Amino acid sequence: MIKSDVITFTLLFMQLSCGFGGKILVFPLDGSHWINMKGIIEVLHAKGHEITVIRPSGSWYIAEKSPHYMSVNLPGQEGFKEQFEQFVSLQLETMLQQRSLTLLPRIWSKFQNEFVTLRQFSLFHEAHCKTVVQMFEDETQMQSFRNAKYDVVLTDLGVGGGAMLAKLLKVPLIYNVRWTLLGESHDIIAPSPLAYTPFLAAQLTDKMTFSQRVFNVLYYTFGYLTTKFISEPHYKPIVKHYFGSDVDYTTLFLDADIWLMRNNFVFEFPRPTLPNIVYMGGFQCKPPKHLPADLEEFVQNSGDHGVVIMTLGTLVGTLPEDMTEEIAAAFAQLPQKVIWRYLGPKPANLGNNTLLVKWLPQNDLLAHPKTRVFVTHGGINGVQEAIYHGVPIVGLPLFFDQHDNLNRIRAKGGAENVDIVMLDRHIFVDALLNVLHNSSYRENMQRLSRLQRDQPMKPMDQAVFWIEYVIRHKGAGHLKAESNKMSSIVYHSVDVIVTLLTIFLLLIFTCFFIFRFLCRICLNMKKTKDE
Repeated sequence: MIKSDVITFTLLFMQLSCGFGGKILVFPLDGSHWINMKGIIEVLHAKGHEITVIRPSGSWYIAEKSPHYMSVNLPGQEGFKEQFEQFVSLQLETMLQQRSLTLLPRIWSKFQNEFVTLRQFSLFHEAHCKTVVQMFEDETQMQSFRNAKYDVVLTDLGVGGGAMLAKLLKVPLIYNVRWTLLGESHDIIAPSPLAYTPFLAAQLTDKMTFSQRVFNVLYYTFGYLTTKFISEPHYKPIVKHYFGSDVDYTTLFLDADIWLMRNNFVFEFPRPTLPNIVYMGGFQCKPPKHLPADLEEFVQNSGDHGVVIMTLGTLVGTLPEDMTEEIAAAFAQLPQKVIWRYLGPKPANLGNNTLLVKWLPQNDLLAHPKTRVFVTHGGINGVQEAIYHGVPIVGLPLFFDQHDNLNRIRAKGGAENVDIVMLDRHIFVDALLNVLHNSSYRENMQRLSRLQRDQPMKPMDQAVFWIEYVIRHKGAGHLKAESNKMSSIVYHSVDVIVTLLTIFLLLIFTCFFIFRFLCRICLNMKKTKDE
């Protein structure tokens, strides 16, 4: 009897386990965004879900073959890696040329650089839209998607293909986001009062003076207009063609069941939120592995001074020679050992304390007890790992969201940031010594680390739970705010205010005219009586 019960229970458990595995269609964004998406995919696959990833044939980071997913190849993006690396190299070169310019030429150069960046992103969205149209027009491929009967589409709103595909397939939609083609994700989905919600490009905090609030409004307005310039001309015709003129462009992209935010309120400033926003900041952070033997020996030889690690991300492996020499000279003045990811020629000023490497295990080094400072460009993955392991930062922001990421850590007391345009050995070493010798930087980062870790559920587990939640319930429409379908006039009750104001003014004028009419009657009666 007991044996029979065990067999029955086992069969039921297997049936439940197998039955729950969902079919997930992933439309990712290439580059560093894929690293975040890949981590989620691996966990979903381990839990028994069937994953299909849509990738351009010329993809940079997204492998065609993987043990964790099947892939669907779309034509397009050939040479994207080389083009993007050239763009980043040109951006960096142009930015560093500002070092030799006076104030006004520097401002003009910065403006030109911003315009080039916007133009490049516009071209990127244009190319993406061509790929999407090719996919939509391929009836065989679209029928294959329909026949697969996916439970959910998981995508990055940095591009719009995934959202439009989910709409066509009538499948629940989940975003893995921070930046989107419409702007910063919080700003477009949740209430964002500009009095205490800093626009990302403004590099402000939630405590603003009057002049800062003025700048915040101006930055927000400029950001809103530039976003329309970058993406709307390319996506709007597609939305109109495939979904009809009655489908609002913005509403379509905001109509996701769940927004998985790659941040949280350890990193973010407090602000309003919505029930379908799930915070998974630090989800990619994980316990460390052992360092390679040569690196471990180098770190241990640092003694009580410890080590400083520096990397400017995978895209920036070299810097101009004069800047490299200044950084090397600054490092040579430190008693700490330095591990520096650098792919260029060996600097003449390189000290005996500095080890140049072509690759470093960033997470494992940040977790090492002898790591004292992390010198970084401010990519969100590195910043989140520094928070997780409680390592203070010296920031050298270059472009994109890096200035804002580091500004937030600086505002929370965990970072000292240096303008790379103004960098020399004296400025750099002062920043390093300040963070090394002022214990408040480490204490603040360790406080953020405790907050990051003190959660009822790990960020990755929370992300997976909500993906499975949408699969189980075939969506999460009950969590979606109606505000996303409203026009600005309705959302801000402009029509109601105008109506009430009109009624009020009509009442005032009516009372005025009645009073005036009664006054005339009284005057006429008095005049008649006197006569």
